[in-house]
Amino acid sequence: MFDFLKTAGTPPISVLDELMRVFGALVLGWLVAWVYRRTRPATKGTASLQGTLVLLSVLIAIVVQVVGESPAKAFSLVGALSIIRFRTVVQDTQDTAFVIFAVVMGMAAGASAPRIASIGFGVVSVAAFLMRKKEAPGVGETPGFLLKLRIGLGHDVDALLGGALGAHLSKHRLVSMETARQGTAIDVSYEVQFRADGSADGLLRALNRLDGVQNVQLEDVDLDDD
Repeated sequence: MFDFLKTAGTPPISVLDELMRVFGALVLGWLVAWVYRRTRPATKGTASLQGTLVLLSVLIAIVVQVVGESPAKAFSLVGALSIIRFRTVVQDTQDTAFVIFAVVMGMAAGASAPRIASIGFGVVSVAAFLMRKKEAPGVGETPGFLLKLRIGLGHDVDALLGGALGAHLSKHRLVSMETARQGTAIDVSYEVQFRADGSADGLLRALNRLDGVQNVQLEDVDLDDD
């Protein structure tokens, strides 16, 4: 019944060869994750994406071996995988490049092409290290907290919060902004880092005194050390 899925003329692959390809994809995926960690600024989702890169490389290697040279299998897998939907948005285009990097390494391992995998990994890794962003002197690599605020509609967010944030923070970066309470309020999130003379308690008091700020929440950002 499923004879059309069989690949004609393709020599069988030994179990040892299959294991070596999957293990090779695991190593390559781990190396891609290592390059990503060393060349990209740490954020709240960095650790999760590192694990995703490793698993993605292994899964792609398995898919390549399953498909082999059979167009029928390829179309069947495309149809099966098309039902998967991802809601997580990649915040940086370079993160997308690393996802493609892991996919290509997995394909190379699954197709048993170690030479092109080695060349590609070396070239892309060198490019990633050369193009990584440098932090300004005196500024830490990552903010340590996630600040969430709810502000009444009709207020200028930057003008309202600028004084309090500048007095207590050495760095803040807007992460997200969305409407809440059926459009009557705005939820704003910042990644923040405190000044040497700043404090979380002082910042919360300053923000709560502002007319228009309805709620303030400060969360510790769980980041892995290098």
